[in-house]
Amino acid sequence: MFTVRNDRSTEKFEVNGAFMKIAEQLKKELGDKPIDEVIEFLVARVKGKYLFTKRLKTVPYSIGMMNRVIDEGKADRMVKMAEALQWRGFELIGNAIAARPQVKAILIAGPSSSGKTTFSKKLSEAINQKGLVAQCLSFDDYYVDRDKTPRDETGDYDYEHIEAINIALFQQHLQQLLAGEEVELPRYDFPTGKSVPGGKRMRLEPNTILIMEGIHALNPILTGNIPEESLFRIYISGLTVAKNDDGSYYGTTDNRLIRRMVRDAQFRNTTASETLARWPSVRRGEEKWIVPFQQNADVNFCTAFQYELAVLKPKALPLLKAVPQDDPNYEEAERLAWVLNRFHDIPLDLLPPYSLLREFMGGSAFEY
Repeated sequence: MFTVRNDRSTEKFEVNGAFMKIAEQLKKELGDKPIDEVIEFLVARVKGKYLFTKRLKTVPYSIGMMNRVIDEGKADRMVKMAEALQWRGFELIGNAIAARPQVKAILIAGPSSSGKTTFSKKLSEAINQKGLVAQCLSFDDYYVDRDKTPRDETGDYDYEHIEAINIALFQQHLQQLLAGEEVELPRYDFPTGKSVPGGKRMRLEPNTILIMEGIHALNPILTGNIPEESLFRIYISGLTVAKNDDGSYYGTTDNRLIRRMVRDAQFRNTTASETLARWPSVRRGEEKWIVPFQQNADVNFCTAFQYELAVLKPKALPLLKAVPQDDPNYEEAERLAWVLNRFHDIPLDLLPPYSLLREFMGGSAFEY
């Protein structure tokens, strides 16, 4: 038997009561109305202060309560409501950006597997609905050549280090783009570990906003002397906020670890053991290079769904069970398997193709 871990992330977060309030109102409003219509009506009334503030807004919930919802055959309602609430958050951020015409660039940072890529794509859609054009730029293409990458205390390449980014080139391109100039974007070739000409040219038109996502996006070193009024900063994360009926919590980073493990197994040919072995280094990098700059954000946004471990479970459990007993990561694999087994299963087909979770599960409507 494993004990419940009460460790908390150093990320600042607070409780979001919007989901529970809507769940209560749903019973009163439903009647003979279609469920989608009632959810749309209730979610449209949610204000930004219930979804994001200077701290992450999370949704703590009882695993026992959620399992009862699943057993009653109402998991689809839970999924629809959570997806609608998240999209409402994108709409409200889009409103805030549209209300600041001086904003020319949106910087999105967050720790590993927080969903930065899909977040950027969904925010682009929300911005387009405001009559603006969004163009995305990834920090991944500004990595220095692998042989120039700093190394960590174990001698491995430290891709979380700020100097793993070609800071001078990034600042040059950002200044040129915001000045209306055209630049040729680089492309980082991961198999060779080399930065090469991308062949893609970019220029920002007057109604265009640049969206940039990456772990260092909120670090002021990257933006240099760019005027503050030109920038809109967003910090995202996905914290595990599942709790037992006795009020005890699981580790707040568990779901990001499981997201990463499932994604990397499918798309990067990485075993669960390899992901678990790398995770401590990833977490150290986050604590050093990402979390300290959370306070620079205009908006903090939680990408976690309260039910996501129930969706991830069918894909994650076989990966964890494949870790052999003589593996150094066996104990952690067993702990995570124990956590996942506290959840009843939710079928993957309940997730819409535009769900942020599809970035990790596959079957997304977005291209990556």
